[in-house]
Formats: sequence, structure tokens, C-alpha cells
Amino acid sequence: MGLREVLTPFTVWKHVFDETVTIKNPIGRPGADRYRGFHQNDMEKCIGCGTCETICQNAAIDMVPVEGFDAQKGDSGLRPQIDYGRCCWCALCVDVCMTGSLTMSNEYTWVDTDPDKFRFIPGLEGEWKDDEAGYEREGDRALSGIERIHMEEMEPEARIDNFDEIVAGYSREEAILEADRCVECGLCVATCPAHMSIPDYIAAVRDQDYDRGLKLLYETNPFSEVCGRVCTHKCETSCAALHEGDPIAIRWLKRHIVDEVPYERRIELVGKPNVAPTGRKVAIIGGGPAGLTAAYDLARDGHGVVVFEAQAKAGGMTRYGIPEYRLPYDALDRDIGVIEAMGVEIRTNCRIGRDVTMEALREEYDAVILAIGLHMGRSTRVPGTEGPGVEKAVDLLRRITDGEEVPVPEKIVVVGGGNVAMDIARSMARLQKVKYGKVGMTLTALEDIDHFLADAEEIKESREEGVEIFDARGPQEVLRDEAGNVTGLRTWRVTSIFDDQGRFAPAYDEADERIHEGTMVIEAIGQAADTSLLGEELTEALEWNRGRIKIDDTFRTSEPWLFAAGDAVKGPDVINAVADGHTVAASVSAVMFAKGEAAR
Repeated sequence: MGLREVLTPFTVWKHVFDETVTIKNPIGRPGADRYRGFHQNDMEKCIGCGTCETICQNAAIDMVPVEGFDAQKGDSGLRPQIDYGRCCWCALCVDVCMTGSLTMSNEYTWVDTDPDKFRFIPGLEGEWKDDEAGYEREGDRALSGIERIHMEEMEPEARIDNFDEIVAGYSREEAILEADRCVECGLCVATCPAHMSIPDYIAAVRDQDYDRGLKLLYETNPFSEVCGRVCTHKCETSCAALHEGDPIAIRWLKRHIVDEVPYERRIELVGKPNVAPTGRKVAIIGGGPAGLTAAYDLARDGHGVVVFEAQAKAGGMTRYGIPEYRLPYDALDRDIGVIEAMGVEIRTNCRIGRDVTMEALREEYDAVILAIGLHMGRSTRVPGTEGPGVEKAVDLLRRITDGEEVPVPEKIVVVGGGNVAMDIARSMARLQKVKYGKVGMTLTALEDIDHFLADAEEIKESREEGVEIFDARGPQEVLRDEAGNVTGLRTWRVTSIFDDQGRFAPAYDEADERIHEGTMVIEAIGQAADTSLLGEELTEALEWNRGRIKIDDTFRTSEPWLFAAGDAVKGPDVINAVADGHTVAASVSAVMFAKGEAAR
């Protein structure tokens, strides 16, 4: 060690009489405008996603319940609490906050003798909660990608004359990039009717562990290949990423996992029951998502399950209501195959009420689940709807699926604004393109375009394929010539759909009339269940709620041996049907079997 090093510590004594910079009480000396002081949080803007808690390396943030903020769609009801004994003021929590609710004031003084005071819920208390000065995330800077990874799909001119699947699916590289955008907040889980483990299976994509991802999917959804294509993906409306850009492509990542696991491997991973048979038997009427999900769960519990399906193939409305360009039927068959591998027996072309009676099922099985779909189309009942040239959308979609010949005129008018309306318009447009080389398709709906029930991508793709959409138009009459042939549809402009009490009571501007030319009118305004299979005696014995079978919280009807689930009691939606299947299966096991209750 040299002399300089020895003497250096003593050189600081030359500053002993300088004026001090540090002062005991720095009142009147605010921090710089961008100083990272104590936290602020806009409680109304915050969604309680917990991203700030996750990113904090010092465990200085805890998500806690706050009075006045309840859990709801897209909001956990929790808010961040900061522990300033741990905080290092790195501001990563601010940088990662997707809503921009979390900021930092430039206040840096806080004196108190109570250490608990330094565990603080910003936005709930504190004098600096409205300070404008301080630190906040700059502009559009974000720690995760703002835009979702693009999904390749066929161009309109390439898809309009065929029923080939439109979307291509993610490659592994694309899926990893999209999965990397997820911050695992979990808000999506609460919104998903089946409460799928969304952050966990997205993490499996990131880790490239597809076996783990598939197991996670099948814990809550045996129709994962189907839902990976046609789920209404309401979960994405709660995604925290939506607040700073595009929501995570949750549906496409689900599809990606299933696409990456060969069918035979799926059977090995999830298609074999690992419990001893209970000796109990359940009959399920209807081979759609609700019935088959219930069958899957009951088989996993060791019960014998027989599904009775009236159509030639199982799948319900996913097969007979969704066109193959959206849902290839081999994808549906693979999901059904996994369910059958659990030991579920599916008897197709077996109509209850014709081939087997309800009373016979009651006598032979320990429980019966009614899971029929909505296979009957509703009518507008405006003048002219009776007679040839007016069709129901569900009937045509079923005939197209079965490969039957359907009439294809040059000009067609569709009435309806939901997914079924878009599906039949796009299906018939394809048949028109093949037959005539052009599309002559018009669609009218009561709702304005912003309130269509159809998915946004369905509306967009319909227009791309040549479907002309007229919104806020109410059907008044199907026009016919002297020979009774359909010539078009007369509509009036809709001024309101509901009255002051919220009841359905459309009002029109009669002066704003339009004639939509066409030699066929297709009604797609809703569906109903065919409950004639129940028979008069059972129909009379059951309790009903506005045309639907009344059930209790366990999905049990007023007849103790009969349960009901799916579209017939809740309305159409694949993921909701899956959720119903889980619930009714759990109820049957709990109510009928766990207690040893006799069903007969």
C-alpha cells in the first residue's frame, strides 16, 4: 500500500466546516419532477391484475381486498399494498402496470413511529395521492408486446368457393412470442365459464411442454380442440393486456397446444380412466359438448356411461351448426375420440321417444341427464313466411353437414345478426360461388352493427366474402309473386328494439322502407329445443321456466331421477355447455352416488 492510499481517508476532513447538504427536516425542498417517491394508484383505473406484485423482486407488494371494490368481470377486486420496509423504489411495478393506474409521487419524506404505517395502500390514503409530479410510465413504452402475433389465414378470394379451414394456427415460434406477452394475472380464469387454467397452459407453451399443457386443458375442457377454434373467447375481454394493446390470443394458444400433441399421445395422457368401476350407470341424452363433457367426467369417476344421439354422428350443434371452414369435423372427431377412449359408449341414430323411451332409461339407469341442443329454428312469423322459399338456418346447416343437396338460388336474403346467421350466409355464399361464379347474399338484422350478437371476426369475414349486411332493419313481409314464389324481403328501419321496461318490442320508421331482392329467405333469429322426446306425461310432470326445463343449482329437474344441462336450459355456447357438463356430472356423482341415493 502506498502513502497516497494511507492518507486518502484523512483528506475528507477538509470538508468538515462546509455547509451540510443533508438536513433533518427538508420542508420546502420537493423532489425532482420525475423523482420516484411514494406510490400513487388510481383505484378506479386499477383492475387488480397483480402484475405489480408478480414483478416485484423484493416481495414489497401484496394484493389485498379493499372495501368498496368487489370482484367482477375484468377486475379481481384486489388492490396493491406497498411495504416500504422492502421497496427499493425501482419502479418496475409502474413500468409493468398495463392500465397505467400505478404511478409514484415525487414525495420522499414520511416520518412516523409506527412501522405498520409504512405498509400502505396507495389510492386509499395518503396526502400525495393526487400529486401530478413524480414518476409514471413513459408514453407507449411497455415491458411486454402490445400487438398480438398475427394468425395466418386464407384470403377471401381463396376461401370463398370451398369449405377448407380458414385459419392456419400458430407455429411454435409464433406461439412462444404470443405466450411471452402473458403476465399471468389470471383475470381470464374467472371469466372463462369452465375456469380453465389459462395462465398455466400459456406458461406450458412458453416452456414448450405440450404434454403438461394438454393435461391442463383436459382437466377442465375435453373439447379443447373444438374450443381452440370456435370458442367465443370471452376470457380475452378480461385480459389485462387489453388495457395497453391487443389481448392475449388465448383461444389460438389453446388450439396450438392440441395441434402439437398427436391424437395417439392424447389418448395416452388423458384418455384412460384410472379409477375402479363403481357399478353405477348413467344415461345421457344428447351427444353435444354438454352431454359428452358430463360423460367424460362421469367415466373418469368410474361410472358406466351411455350417450344416446339422434343424429348419425355425435357432436351436436358443433357438427350440425358450425361450418367446416370454422371447425373441421376431423378436429371434432378427435375430441370425441378421446372421450370414447375413457370408456364412454355413444349410440348414434338412436332417437329417444322413438327407439328408446324415457321410462325405459329411468328403469335401466341410476340417473339420466338430458343434454339436448337447440336444433329447431325459430320463425319471424311475418306475413309470407309460410310456404316454399323460406328456410330455417339450422335446417340448412344440418343438411350441408350431411352432404345433402340444398337449393342454391342466385339471390338469397338472411334474417338475423348472430353467428348462426353469419354461418349460413357464408355457407350459402360458397355454394353460390361454385354454382354461379358470384355471390348474391344479403343479410338483415334488427340490431345496429355495433350490437350484433355475432363475433366480430364473423362479421368481418362475411363482408370480405361478399355478404352485404344491412343493420337496424326489421322484417315486415316476405314478398311473393302471383305464383307464390319468393321475390324478396320488405324491411323497415328499426328505431328501438326494447321498450321502457326492457321488453322486446321493436319500433320502426315506416317511412324508411327497403326491398331486399331474393328468391329465398333464410331465418336465423334463434333456436329452440325439440322436447317432444319427453312424452306428454313427463312434459306435464316437469316444471318449466319460460319454455325451458327448470333446474335447481345442482342441475336437477323437478323429477329426482332426471338432470338437464346445456343449450336446452342455458342457451347456445360451446364453452358454457362444457361448463354445464362439468357441473351436472359433479352433481350426479355427489347427489346420486356419494350418498348412495336410489334414483328409482
